[in-house]
Amino acid sequence: MAINVNDLPPKYQRQALEKYMEQQARRGLMPSAAVPQEKAKANKYHNTPTERVTASGAVLHFDSQKEARRYDVLAARLQAGQIRDLRLQVEFTLQEAYTDTEGRRVRAIRYKADFTYKERDAAEEAVAASKGWPCESWRYVVEDVKSRATKTQKYAIKKKLLKERFGLDITEV
Repeated sequence: MAINVNDLPPKYQRQALEKYMEQQARRGLMPSAAVPQEKAKANKYHNTPTERVTASGAVLHFDSQKEARRYDVLAARLQAGQIRDLRLQVEFTLQEAYTDTEGRRVRAIRYKADFTYKERDAAEEAVAASKGWPCESWRYVVEDVKSRATKTQKYAIKKKLLKERFGLDITEV
């Protein structure tokens, strides 16, 4: 039994027409430009996702322009030899998953840092140099690009857990 589209209310006529146009575009029978595009949903923190292409041709995706600019600075420092072992989106498990006494599974708590790298520890090298010891000291840095809006309570708790569990401070940029 076929349904006549004209018998439907206007709202459902429009919905049926859009669905039909999408199907025709997928089959290649209609140019995709004719398919009505939905409005893009605004990001929660009004950030603009950005991409960077590395020298090797890899495409890196960043959540915001601020994060991409910070990557540019760190990449320049890496080239200059000021830092080493630059890594992006490193995940730390702050609490392992477990099963509670009632048999329910509780997920692990994880924190994903924007950047981690090692930089020279000038203070420790100065102390060693004053004593005449040869020393090349590198300290591990965990860095997160933050704005006022992204400094949430959840982030603050994860920052404290990272300090307690791994002894690492988060450097906010």
